[in-house]
Amino acid sequence: MDIQIVHNSQTPIYMQIKNQIKNMVLTGEILDSFMLPSERTMAKSVGVHRNTIIKAYNELKADGLITAQQGLGYKIVYKNVDLDSSEKAGNIPWLHVLKEEFVELEDTFDTLFSKTYSEKNISFAGGIVPAEAYNKENIKIILNDMLVSDKEEIYSYAPYQGILSLRQNLAVFLREKGINVQPSEIQILSETNQALDYLVELLIRPGDVIITEEPLSPDVYRELNLAGAKVMTVPMDEEGMIVSHLEPLLQKYSPKFIYVSSSFNDPTGIVMSVERRHALLELSYKYRIPVVEDDSASGLRYEGKLVPSLKALDKRNHVIYIYSFALTFAPGVRLAFVVAPRLIVKRLSYLVSMHLISIDSLSQKLMSSYLVKGMYQKSLKELCEFYRTKRDLMCEKLEIAKPFGVSYIKPKGGIYIWCKLPSTINAKLLLQKSYKKGVAFIPGTVFFPYGTKGENFIRLNYSYPKLEQIEEGMDLLIQAMKESLSHCAKTNPSIILGIRDKVPE
Repeated sequence: MDIQIVHNSQTPIYMQIKNQIKNMVLTGEILDSFMLPSERTMAKSVGVHRNTIIKAYNELKADGLITAQQGLGYKIVYKNVDLDSSEKAGNIPWLHVLKEEFVELEDTFDTLFSKTYSEKNISFAGGIVPAEAYNKENIKIILNDMLVSDKEEIYSYAPYQGILSLRQNLAVFLREKGINVQPSEIQILSETNQALDYLVELLIRPGDVIITEEPLSPDVYRELNLAGAKVMTVPMDEEGMIVSHLEPLLQKYSPKFIYVSSSFNDPTGIVMSVERRHALLELSYKYRIPVVEDDSASGLRYEGKLVPSLKALDKRNHVIYIYSFALTFAPGVRLAFVVAPRLIVKRLSYLVSMHLISIDSLSQKLMSSYLVKGMYQKSLKELCEFYRTKRDLMCEKLEIAKPFGVSYIKPKGGIYIWCKLPSTINAKLLLQKSYKKGVAFIPGTVFFPYGTKGENFIRLNYSYPKLEQIEEGMDLLIQAMKESLSHCAKTNPSIILGIRDKVPE
């Protein structure tokens, strides 16, 4: 066995020995079951101390390439498999292969969301938008212009931070929202989940405390939880996160950051009041704690005054701002961005370079042209009218359910209605009855990570279904509510008597 040592190499000698033996095993130069020289014999042959050989052999043992047999020495076991025991072993126990935190994932939200794509169901579950919401002609015009004038670059790779022209146009777009930012402070990404994923990877260590509002999107909670964060929740009212509850938590836990969905919150549709926004920023400044703001739904405002984002109100650059075009641009064109201090953006770009070869350049160029030509602003107004009509129809239908205790606050924007059920309607039973009728929605329990608080809530989405589906689906849902009430009529028959003539059959 010819082992060559390079004494001036930066690789330790024991690793040189280990690597050469490993290479001989992998290339077949040393056959399986071959007995390696003893530690002393190998040390003398190579001209090193015995302890160096011991370290090399231990490395090979750790790699599973050799085994130590008492009285015999070290044996190569690279291909040495007990076929009988292998055949008896059966299939791979995949649950044991998974990391522990992925074994018992809660999949309720994903299962219900996927029903959005079933043609058999009328879905009020998924927060997605239909293709008919967008002007295909405008997109066709831009794509045609790009093909004609940008033949050589249309298919090129994008820089890791995102195409400069888009970042410049986004800076102009953000100034209209009261946010003054430089293109160097913008990182382009594909969606809010990816933005949060990268921020979590960049900022969170296992055990870090993160404070969020509650109810909370399950996507956000899972992202934080899988990173090992301890998620502390603060309740909401009609003005958003109850910031007066926040300061004791900041003092006790010194969280890594505070996460809020500030405008048309998912699932509640609530817009955080200006007073709460200022109060939150003051606490951020006082305790030097960053705020991560998801403002993606703010463009879908149908009525009421524009409320400035936390980022627009931020005077000390404490807010990391996430915005997405997922709800306001063409389906399938996934585009989002993060606004943060240059130091953070630079590190985000580095993470992009680690995970991706390139960000989708075609979507970026499409969005950049859409902004420059003023098409986005025009289409957004049309989209708001499109969604407003759907919201109004769903709310009109919900009025029918009010006599038997269903309540809601009509949202001024966004795509969700957060409904509270009376205690006389079992949400789980309602879910079962609704599904049997072909209507899907999301139960409130999935938005409360620690349970108990969401049993009497449901989230309804009106962006995806057509108007006729909302009409039919809401009638079916209300019928399921009536049947759920009938189920408890034995204990309280007066409930049904009061509503019998007010609910569609």
